[in-house]
Amino acid sequence: MKNSSHAPSATSLPRAPRDDVGARSTRYLVMMGVRILCFILMVVITPYGWYTWVFGAAAIFLPYIAVVSANVGQEARSNRREDPEPSLPAVPGAASTAAKTDTQVIRVEEQRDPQPQPPAPKDDPEKPGPAA
Repeated sequence: MKNSSHAPSATSLPRAPRDDVGARSTRYLVMMGVRILCFILMVVITPYGWYTWVFGAAAIFLPYIAVVSANVGQEARSNRREDPEPSLPAVPGAASTAAKTDTQVIRVEEQRDPQPQPPAPKDDPEKPGPAA
């Protein structure tokens, strides 16, 4: 695992697997539709020739390609992660193209507070004092 000095931001994380399922299912179903189309074209187009063999080979090998491509997640196919750090200005008051387009980048960093001080005792006039 990569060791980094800062925590990952929300924009640098890959898509969640549950969000990737829809795209993978659609890709699989489209490839299976192309396979059915290859079967139909293999039978319908006459006279039979070299393209009949191409349609037949596509109908045979497309299920393997469809399953493999559906099982490969988004991260393995492309590693496109956005890193907001380059868009931040080097100096807080520096003008950048982001400021000109009315887009602001807000960076929040958390730090530990020093040891909290106990609250000072208050004198309550209604509370009776110690017995003398």
